Amino acid sequence: MQDWIGAAAAGVLALVALALGAALLRARSRTDRELEAARAERAELRAQIEALEARVSRPEPRTAPEAEFVITGLGQPEAEPAPKIETTLFADIVLRETVVKAASLAHGLRRALDPETRHRIRYEMGREVKRARKQRRVDTRQARREWQARQRADEGNAA
Repeated sequence: MQDWIGAAAAGVLALVALALGAALLRARSRTDRELEAARAERAELRAQIEALEARVSRPEPRTAPEAEFVITGLGQPEAEPAPKIETTLFADIVLRETVVKAASLAHGLRRALDPETRHRIRYEMGREVKRARKQRRVDTRQARREWQARQRADEGNAA
């Protein structure tokens, strides 16, 4: 009876080994196919890179783009001179711009010097001064504590 069990176990082990061998062979062939595909893709990419490098190394002659707006008019026929503005119209334009700027400045100063604005600024400054004073007191206390702790530690080490 034991001989039969040993033969069966050996047969099962042989089948398992055969199945593992087949799986390994299949995996190996799939890996080989993927490796070949990767090599082919690499060769294709290398060819593209070489083509790009060749194109970059010898620049193509560029033609001037057709632009609607050109900053300078060099090489083009003289354009008509700008229409002349009458002196009264020019003075009116300059005066209006000056008046607008002066009015906006006056409005900004009027708002900045408004009593409500000054009160709000004074209130915020007071709050900031109190906060800074309180923080300085806290920092001073903390520094004093640390200094005293160092002094105690130095006295303990010296003794």
